[in-house]
Amino acid sequence: MTAEPRKPEALVIDDEIQIRRLLRVTLEAGGFAVRDCDSGQVGLSEIAFQRPDIVVLDLGLPDISGVEVLKRLREWTRVPVLILSILGHEDDKVAALDAGADDYLTKPFNGRELLARLRVMLRHAQPDDGISIVRFGAIEIDFTRRIVSKRGEEVPITAKEYALLRLLVSHQGKVLTHRQILRDVWGPTAEENTHYSRVYLDRLRRKLEENPKRPKFFKTVLGVGYRFVGE
Repeated sequence: MTAEPRKPEALVIDDEIQIRRLLRVTLEAGGFAVRDCDSGQVGLSEIAFQRPDIVVLDLGLPDISGVEVLKRLREWTRVPVLILSILGHEDDKVAALDAGADDYLTKPFNGRELLARLRVMLRHAQPDDGISIVRFGAIEIDFTRRIVSKRGEEVPITAKEYALLRLLVSHQGKVLTHRQILRDVWGPTAEENTHYSRVYLDRLRRKLEENPKRPKFFKTVLGVGYRFVGE
């Protein structure tokens, strides 16, 4: 007997019950398992405990704004987030994208377009080489669930630390320049801020290396950048 493939899990955060019902029908028809809630605080708890694969988020929530939800999320997770909002002004879109949204769609929406955008976001969330779990030393990275653990214990890791870790691990053995790292993790406007990569790599070393002062996995290439050396 062949096991059915796991469905990607979507969390809908929207205070309109009609929208939640419509999204549930649309997403389930598109192959997603769906959970939903009607406030930002509950949504944050759901993401922390349930670890959905993707989030569909409204901006106009009754307790805290969708932008505030995004800002709090991006302190610790890179879960893909699509904003679905009645607010279609360019400033609203820019604010949401700057806060960490991966995509933005206005209401009313086309179901097929919504599903297509979600599929693209899920593809982008996977490692470039398609590997879902990477192990080195006492470390395990589950790219599908976006969880980093050391000796079986989950390691608290911020969104930027995770983005840097994923970039280095996905290019195992290759030297990444400071400029490449800054552009990929912080965006093109950060290319001159080389201290960003140094500070965040030091954090990764303290969390993941046995001896951060003599790193085994995250190597410095003097004057150039960094290189991940796996086992």
